[in-house]
Amino acid sequence: MSLPLAHDPRVTLARPDLADQALEGVLEAGRYRAVAPMQCLLPATPVRHRADEAALLVDQLAFGEVFDVLEISGGWAWGRSRRDGVVGHVAVEALSEEVVEPTHRVASVHAPVFDAPVFDAPGDAARAALNLNALVTVLETKGAFARLARLGWISVADLADFHAFDAEPAAVAERFVGAPFQAGGRDRTGLDAPALVQQALYACGLGCPRAADQQQTLGRPADMDALMRGDLIFWPDHVAMMLDGERLIHVDPDRGVAVEALSDAMAHRDPPSACRRL
Repeated sequence: MSLPLAHDPRVTLARPDLADQALEGVLEAGRYRAVAPMQCLLPATPVRHRADEAALLVDQLAFGEVFDVLEISGGWAWGRSRRDGVVGHVAVEALSEEVVEPTHRVASVHAPVFDAPVFDAPGDAARAALNLNALVTVLETKGAFARLARLGWISVADLADFHAFDAEPAAVAERFVGAPFQAGGRDRTGLDAPALVQQALYACGLGCPRAADQQQTLGRPADMDALMRGDLIFWPDHVAMMLDGERLIHVDPDRGVAVEALSDAMAHRDPPSACRRL
């Protein structure tokens, strides 16, 4: 049995033998089961196409994100990322059955976490580093630092209230310049072109799907001859964000996150498939 084309398998939690209970009466499956929410405990953890460490990386979970699990088998959880809807497999050891409600989000591209407030810590070595848009719960503050549930201490300057957002996606995207390319990645250690757009929009409180073709539904059509800062320009396998009418920012497989003239991008690609204004 194959899934109907109307139900994108990348974001549809269903197999011939098992499907999300919410799909009962929508898709045919052998069994239906309610999902169980689990929460990411690591700064970032892979979401893979199959239950195998060598399998294709299709997405990442950031710390604090919820993964709605339908099945656990052999140390792997099969489910769907609640934030961007991607279906895949996550190592169970990276997840917690206890879901803690976030109070803040990480507002910096790189936010070190310490065992104690830095002024009390031996040296300044961080125990971990969180990425932009990670979701955290602040337990207390001490001077310029906040203690996070399950982690440690972080600079208050690296946090934003859960309901506070950046104003401009293009400005957020520019903070990633120099980050390397990683297919399926979505943080400063490696990300792909649609992930750059997604992270920029998340930081501004805007929802965003994971894949470039899915992102073509965002906003409204834009005129190729009158592009503005923040507009998205799409090719069949790529997406970029305009910084002004002549420059764009995107993720190049060779250079990582880079700023490039629109004319140069057009010179070595097919004509754009769409332009969208958010």
